Amino acid sequence: MIDSLFFDSDCISAFLWVKEQNLLAMLYPGRIVIPKPAYDELAYPTTPQLMQRIDSLISNHQATLQTINVDSDTYDLYQKLTTSPDEGHKIIGPGEAASIALAKTVDGVVASNNLKDISSYINEYGLKHITTGDILIEAMEKGFITEDDGNTIWASMLAKRRKLGASSFSEYIKSKNK
Repeated sequence: MIDSLFFDSDCISAFLWVKEQNLLAMLYPGRIVIPKPAYDELAYPTTPQLMQRIDSLISNHQATLQTINVDSDTYDLYQKLTTSPDEGHKIIGPGEAASIALAKTVDGVVASNNLKDISSYINEYGLKHITTGDILIEAMEKGFITEDDGNTIWASMLAKRRKLGASSFSEYIKSKNK
């Protein structure tokens, strides 16, 4: 089975802000899942364009919106991550928590740039994880973009205050090859 990718709001919004959500649809047809809490985080009245773009992905069946049933193990884990984590762990945001809980339930992939908050959970639960940089590398490897295109997209994301962990796409590639 091909793994679903559970996007938190930060990772999906990096692509939405710069109108590059089509890359996600080309790379992961039928595999993009937006947890409802992550979707809700994008519902700011000041950024209606993000909602329009994500709603377009959903209405065109390029992404699915996933809720969490209240009486489920997934919900129990979501609640734990957002309200009362185990000792030594921090409370994380609803989008990240929903992505982790859903990915853990179905052995999916967490798509998040928020390594500081989630890496301990990714390791503890043995989850697969990708970042915006990893997605752009995959797009380049599949021939959807060039490295120059990646640098342009990266610079646009940085201009929208996305935290990507490197000053350029080329620098990110070099850091992954070390």
